[in-house]
Amino acid sequence: MTCSTRCVDGSRMDESSRTVELELAVWREACRHLDIEESLGRIEPVVSGALSLAAMVVRRLDVARARIDTVAVAGELPSAPPALVELSPSQLDDATALFAETRFRAARFDRASPLLVSLDLEGARPTALIAAVSDERGPSGFVLLFARTAFDDLAIERAQSILEPLRVALANDERLHELARLREAAEAENRALLTRLGRQSILESIVGERGGLRQVMERVAQVADTDVPVLILGETGSGKEVIARAIHERSRRRNGPMVRVNCGAIPADLVDSELFGHEKGSFTGAIATRKGWFERADGGTLLLDEVGELPLAAQVRLLRILQEGALERVGGGRTIHVDVRIVAATHRDLHQMVDDGQFREDLWYRLSVFPMRLPSLRERPEDIPKLATHFAQKVGERLGGTALIPTASDLEQLRAYPWPGNVRELAAVIERAAILGHARKLEVAAALGAGARPQLPSTPPPRAIESATVAQVIGTDSLVLDDVVKSHLERVLGRTNGRIEGPRGAAALLGINPHTLRARMRKLKLDWSRFRARESA
Repeated sequence: MTCSTRCVDGSRMDESSRTVELELAVWREACRHLDIEESLGRIEPVVSGALSLAAMVVRRLDVARARIDTVAVAGELPSAPPALVELSPSQLDDATALFAETRFRAARFDRASPLLVSLDLEGARPTALIAAVSDERGPSGFVLLFARTAFDDLAIERAQSILEPLRVALANDERLHELARLREAAEAENRALLTRLGRQSILESIVGERGGLRQVMERVAQVADTDVPVLILGETGSGKEVIARAIHERSRRRNGPMVRVNCGAIPADLVDSELFGHEKGSFTGAIATRKGWFERADGGTLLLDEVGELPLAAQVRLLRILQEGALERVGGGRTIHVDVRIVAATHRDLHQMVDDGQFREDLWYRLSVFPMRLPSLRERPEDIPKLATHFAQKVGERLGGTALIPTASDLEQLRAYPWPGNVRELAAVIERAAILGHARKLEVAAALGAGARPQLPSTPPPRAIESATVAQVIGTDSLVLDDVVKSHLERVLGRTNGRIEGPRGAAALLGINPHTLRARMRKLKLDWSRFRARESA
């Protein structure tokens, strides 16, 4: 080998070594900093000398909004690039066409171009280089390099070696900002939830936890630190979500997500997509892959509110997740494993639904490993003063800046009301009372309607059984089965003064489960509260 050949080969080796060193230096800075502005500010001095750079610019392409954002600039340009450029349909087509090539392309600086460069060199040496970069979701943006004078072939070759770390730097920045957006959304949702619950912190004590909810909170303490499914049973508005969140906050999963989904609010044809997610293109309108509620709750707790409203088909897939901890997105064939603690809640009689074929028996057994019945507000009247005071303070501060305090007369009227809507209705009544009182006092009587008690139809006293005829025994002339059953239930409720549970309750006298009795009364549109109202009259 001649000296000239050795010199040429040695020169090539030196050049290759310098290119590798340059690429490694850029990789170090790209991986060290997640924010693209900080990352580009560290990279530009590293490559400036090797490429004779004047400036580096990174711009993000938003195809959906048809616009280009300048996200980072390092070095000096003749004029500052525009922060945001809206693209016409033709300009968007020109921009996305660049993603067909994965290398730097020669260009020249053009302040008037939405890309900031012109690809028409007109025979001149390139003063700029542009490369389109993509991530796993598609086109993400552009990297632009601007020369002090012009780029030669060696500079263009070196520039190509740093394109991949620059692409990663832009992807890291996008993930960083996406996490920030998700955190802000989660914090906003948390603030909205606390506002709706009338609380400053999720860790605040629960009103009634030492009163009517004492036994419930004891069961919360028993089950919180386990991972078994919990089934919360209770009337609408009785505070099932509050108890579910108490279970989560007292569990080992407290640092994970707490996700609530109202099963009754999801259209039947979207249940699978909402719960289990879907893949892009799996059905009309599925323009992107979407994680379902189970994946979003991974590592935390998922509250399936109104679980009794789930269609039978969705119940089958829910059972599989409970058994195997695995799911498949709609339109996907990949098994996804999730670690989720299930808390289910319902106001319906699931046991009766099982008997009626409306709820799967095997799912019932899985969900009711640890059932927990939440008493209605009527069953814990000792909590009404504390709850009323709590809500009055909150609504007073919100509406008028000063906490309101219920009077003894207010509390007496509130205790006399049967509260079919439970705690949720109490909160609404207190807010209505504050509004009617112009945020200076509570107008409880006006808020409740006509006086302290709702005007309900009176119920005649039960007749004595004097003969063996059905009409005389039941107390109705109708022989239609529903009429007979309704009349008999009215008679029993009159005897128990509206009490359903307990050794002297209507359910015990009838020899049936209290939940079954409530379900039957709902079906017959039988309002048992009027019997309780008569008792207090």
